[in-house]
Amino acid sequence: MDILANLSLGFSIALSPYTLMLAVIGCFLGTIIGALPGLGPSNGVAILIPLTFTMGLDATSALVLMTSVYYGAMYGGRISSILLNIPGDEPALMTTLDGYPMAKKGRAGDALVLSGVASFVGAFLATIGLMLLAPMLARVAYLFGPAEYFALYLLAFCTLGGMASNNQAKSAIASCLGLGIAMIGVDNNSGLPRLTGGNLHLMDGIDFLVAIVGLFAIAEVFFFIESHGKGSAIGVKLDKVTIPWKDIMATKWTMLRASLVGFIAGILPGAGASLGSFLAYMSEKSIAGKDGGFGTGAPKGIAAPEAGNNAAAGGALVPMLTLGVPGSGTTAVLLALLMTLNITPGPTLFTDRPEVVWGLIASLLIANVVLLLMNVPMVKIFVRVLQVPAWVLLPGVTMISFVGIYSLSGSYFDLILMVGFGALGYVLRKLDIPTVPVILGILLGGHMEDALRRAMVLSDGDGAFLFSSPIAIGLWIAAILGFVAPMFLRGLLRKPQRVTD
Repeated sequence: MDILANLSLGFSIALSPYTLMLAVIGCFLGTIIGALPGLGPSNGVAILIPLTFTMGLDATSALVLMTSVYYGAMYGGRISSILLNIPGDEPALMTTLDGYPMAKKGRAGDALVLSGVASFVGAFLATIGLMLLAPMLARVAYLFGPAEYFALYLLAFCTLGGMASNNQAKSAIASCLGLGIAMIGVDNNSGLPRLTGGNLHLMDGIDFLVAIVGLFAIAEVFFFIESHGKGSAIGVKLDKVTIPWKDIMATKWTMLRASLVGFIAGILPGAGASLGSFLAYMSEKSIAGKDGGFGTGAPKGIAAPEAGNNAAAGGALVPMLTLGVPGSGTTAVLLALLMTLNITPGPTLFTDRPEVVWGLIASLLIANVVLLLMNVPMVKIFVRVLQVPAWVLLPGVTMISFVGIYSLSGSYFDLILMVGFGALGYVLRKLDIPTVPVILGILLGGHMEDALRRAMVLSDGDGAFLFSSPIAIGLWIAAILGFVAPMFLRGLLRKPQRVTD
C-alpha cells in the first residue's frame, strides 16, 4: 500500500503539464544525442546539465529532464549501430553484431522498430524493478556505518573504472587523480588550505559540475575537431518503416530474460549497461545455439542487447538513489546534479524528499511510453540527425557549456577551469585513461574522507575497525574481486566478434 500511495504522489507530480513537457523534451534531445556516434548518455547529460540551471528548474524537474535525456540516449544509441555499424555509445556495441547485418538485408526499418520495442521493454521493467527494490535497499542502507560506507566507496572505485579501461593501473591512476582534485580547498577539520597554490578561487574547492562539463563536453568538442570535422553519412538506406509483429512476438521471451539480466547487471556498482548488454546477448546466443543465426541479422540478436542495456540503465539508478553510489558513468553525472541541488542521495532521501524519488519514478514510466511512441513513427527524423555536420553541432555544444556554467557561478575563473578540464579530458582519453573514475573521485572523495575519519575517531585510530562487520568484509571482498575480475573478463566484453562488410 505504501508503494501505491507513493506512486500516486509521483504521478500527481509527473502528470503536471510542465513536468510532462520536460519529460518529452528530454526524451527527444536524448534520442538525438544517443544517435550521434561517440556522444552517448554520459556526455549528453553532462552537456545539458548547465541547461537546467539556466532554466531555473527545481530539483524534481531537473532530475526528470536529465533522466529522460539518459533514457532517450540509451534508446538513440541503436540508430547509428544499425545503420552505420558504429555504436552510438559503448552499450550499443553488441547491437551492431546483428543490427547492421539485418539492415544490409534490406530490413533496416524492421531492425530499428524491433530495437525500439526491446528498449521499451527493458527500460519499463527496470523502472518497475526500481520502484519495488529501491525502498527495500534503502532500509538495508540504515545498517551502514562509516566503515561500511568507506568500503562501499572503495567498491565503487574498484568496479566503476574496471570496465572502462584496457589497463587496471590506468583506472587506479584516474581514481587517484580524482581523489587528489577532491582534496583541493580548505580542510573542513583543520581550516587549512590544501593544494590551492595560494589561489583564492580554489579555496572553496573544485565545483564538480565545472569538472564534469569540461571532462565530457569540452573534451568531446576537442575530439570532434580532431576526428569528426568532416561530418557523417548514412551507411544503409532507410526505406519504408513498418512494425515487424512477427519478430516482436518471436522475441518476447528474449526481451524478458534480457531485461532481468540487464537489471541485475545495472544494480552492481560499476557494471552498468555495457555488461548488461553483453551478458544479455551472450546468454541468448547460448540458449539459441548454433542454429540461432546470431551474427547474421537474427532478431533475437537485436532484442537481447537492447533490452539488456536499457534495463541496466534503470538498474544503475538503484544504488545511486539508495546508497549515493553511482552504478554507471551517467549516474555519476546525475549524482553530481543532485549534489549541486543540495540533495543527498541515500536511504533518507525516500523519507525526506519522497516527491523527488517518486516523481522521478513516475516520470520514467511516462518517459518510456513517450520514447516508444516517439521512436517508431519519428525514426526517420532521428536518422537525419546522423547527417548533421560537426560544424553545426560544435558551436551549440560549446555555447550551452559556457553559458550554463557562467550563469551558475558568474565566475570567469570557472570558465577557464572548465576549458582546462576539457584539455585534461582530451589528454586522458588520448592516453586511454578513463575519465569516469576521475569524476567519481571528485564526487565521492570528500565523503570517502569523512567516512574514514569518522571510522578512525570511533575506533581510536584502529585500522581493523574498517573490517569490523560482515557487511564491511563482504564489500572489501567484492571490491577486490571487482578490481581483479575485469582482467579476465575484458577479452570477452571489450572485443566481441564483429561482423564486417
